[in-house]
Amino acid sequence: MKSFIKKRFKKTLAILLLLFVALFIFRLIYGYQTVNEPTLSNVLSEMVDMSYEVRKNYASKKYQLNSGLTPINVDQKYEKIADINTLTTKFDIEEKQIRAQVKDFEGLIQFENKSGNKGNRRLNLVIGIPPDNFDSIYNSLIEVGKIQSKQITKTDKTNEYKELNAKKASLEKIRTSLIELKAKGGRIDEYMQLENRILEIEQQLQELGVSLGNFDDENEFCTVKVALSEVRILEISTLQRVKVALEWTLKYYALLLIGLSFASLLAYLILLSAEKIKTSI
Repeated sequence: MKSFIKKRFKKTLAILLLLFVALFIFRLIYGYQTVNEPTLSNVLSEMVDMSYEVRKNYASKKYQLNSGLTPINVDQKYEKIADINTLTTKFDIEEKQIRAQVKDFEGLIQFENKSGNKGNRRLNLVIGIPPDNFDSIYNSLIEVGKIQSKQITKTDKTNEYKELNAKKASLEKIRTSLIELKAKGGRIDEYMQLENRILEIEQQLQELGVSLGNFDDENEFCTVKVALSEVRILEISTLQRVKVALEWTLKYYALLLIGLSFASLLAYLILLSAEKIKTSI
């Protein structure tokens, strides 16, 4: 009897020991597989504001719309913007890679902001890209670093372009009429009022000229915004990993034993109650 109890005790002890070792090995492997990285919200909160006033980039697309008997020629004006947020542990290498791609795809850096110390640097670029190269550079840039977010937004600007042209034509007519009226002569105060009004219209026409200049075919660009943020790889020593794994194993092993003990006690009480009921019957 004692030999039987001794064997059962050794067997139970071996099983419990194996369970402890299994839990420890599981937690140690899990620790090596997981990598602590900053969350997207933390990275984006540190990024430099890229909403600075830079030149608006517009492009055009000419096509025929088959509506009815006569095809309609459409000259669409649009704004296309790509936003790319990426993390890197090789900041210098991947910064050079981005700049090389801008050059290869005939892009123009319209805004640049670089900040932070080594290990926590950030690069923000606003790039003007010829429309034909937009998709190519976008697909190339999303391969740099570890992408956290990316999106492309395309907005039709045809009506805005037409409205600007209509406003320009209207102002030019008013200016011509005022110049003709000024040539007829009159009182000095009326002459001065006409002159001031003509100057106001000239100023509005200049502002319109700048806005319309963004739509010129020779200035056509799409926009790519790139935010490259440097992060450090968290180095954890083997001793630290063993310590964390051991603490975790002890905690959950103790909870497991307590749970098994309560389950065994409950099962014993249920069996004891069942036996008493059976005996009484």
